Amino acid sequence: MEHSGLVLVTGATGYIGGRLVPLLVEAGHRVRVLVRDESRVRSRPWSDQVEVATGDVFDPESLSKALAGVDYAYYLIHSMASGPRYHDLDVEAARKFGEAAWAARVKRVIYLGGLGDPKANLSRHLRSRQETGEALRESGVTVSEFRAAVVVGSGSISFEMIRHLVERLPVMVCPRWIYSRIQPIAVDDLLAYLVVALDLPQDAEPIIEIGGQDVTTYKGLMLGYARARGLRRLLLPVPVLTPRLSSYWVHWVTPIPAGISKALVEGLRNDVVVTDTVAATTFPHIQPRGYAEAIAGVTRDLDEGRIDTSWSDSAGNRSASGEPVRLESREGMIIERRRLSVSAPARDVYRVFTGIGAARGWFFANWTWRLRGMADRLLGGAGLRRGRRHPDDLRVGDAVDFWRVEDLVADRLMRLRAEMKLPGRAWLQYEVWETEDGETHLEQTAAFIPKGLAGLLYWYALYPVHSWIFGGLAKAISGRAERLAASRGRLNA
Repeated sequence: MEHSGLVLVTGATGYIGGRLVPLLVEAGHRVRVLVRDESRVRSRPWSDQVEVATGDVFDPESLSKALAGVDYAYYLIHSMASGPRYHDLDVEAARKFGEAAWAARVKRVIYLGGLGDPKANLSRHLRSRQETGEALRESGVTVSEFRAAVVVGSGSISFEMIRHLVERLPVMVCPRWIYSRIQPIAVDDLLAYLVVALDLPQDAEPIIEIGGQDVTTYKGLMLGYARARGLRRLLLPVPVLTPRLSSYWVHWVTPIPAGISKALVEGLRNDVVVTDTVAATTFPHIQPRGYAEAIAGVTRDLDEGRIDTSWSDSAGNRSASGEPVRLESREGMIIERRRLSVSAPARDVYRVFTGIGAARGWFFANWTWRLRGMADRLLGGAGLRRGRRHPDDLRVGDAVDFWRVEDLVADRLMRLRAEMKLPGRAWLQYEVWETEDGETHLEQTAAFIPKGLAGLLYWYALYPVHSWIFGGLAKAISGRAERLAASRGRLNA
């Protein structure tokens, strides 16, 4: 069904919101996003296809402006990162949003909450998700509340916790919560429900429980992921581990901070399964996939580096930070970004970094690249012997020594995928752009998806060497581009 009404998406820079917006745009909806920092949206490939409203749910004036003329609103906000008061903040924010939506005559608010029997002794986190839905409804506005358990997809915080534990620990000492029952849902299936929610009739059920085909346990989630990744893992349940101790362990082993991991771990003691048939009867055309199929999609994305919040933006994925060097971990990727200012036009910088490898070598510490090529040959890999098809011309799919060209944007971007023997997957990307004031910036991104503990040890053991090599390489590319620009200037003179 096509709508001419305006759709507001809150949390548009978050995990679900960032994936929902392009789907709504693709479906032909008019979309407005509410964000606190407009710069976080401008790097998204869909930013010029939506209206951007800057504001905060706790600021009545900005909230009123964001909701003006809106027919449908997605409420995808939570305050888990705000500290121990997140429950109060969640409820207060939802109450303010509901009141503003009622005043703006919004037809429907679509909210994503959490599964769990409301009559049970729910964790504080799960109770907060359900009370947030109640707070939205207090104003009288129509609310469609979807309740889901773990969302299976790269970047989902609950799934990232499971993924990091399995990837990093061959043997895990686990509390009793590994036997709690859960009905996970693939992120694509969740998004399908959210998109078609715009077509719900006015008298639709206010609460819709959604999940995948399979009901399993958290132990099943972890072992299922391990099988999909080809990892052998041993889980040893120990009854004395409290949620607090477990959360500290998660904090140290995964990138998830203790404050958030504690809320998540406490929720793992509750069974979270679908208890009715509302979703099946309301949306018979949606057939959620099973856990194994959902995991297969995640592992394919990992193996191919196709992660929405990291690579699929391609040339639009520049770091918003002005820091010259940044190291971060996200969606299973370890990423190092280096940014330099270059006194040369973007086309010259592009010409230099697309001319790398083969006879020209790797511009900095070339002997280390030859050494790595020899090691790769000994391990059965291609090494450096493949060279490249042409010293200057480059196409997507070309080999560049032990790399493969994965993406090219003329005078702007090159991304290489590693084909040497590695305990994981690696990429090297260069992007260059000119600012309005005439400055040229080069950003070098090295990314690695480790496979298991061996992959993590490989990255961190060699990081000092890699940091030195990649740091020198970025500077060498910058220097060559500046010399190329200077020589062109002398010829023109």
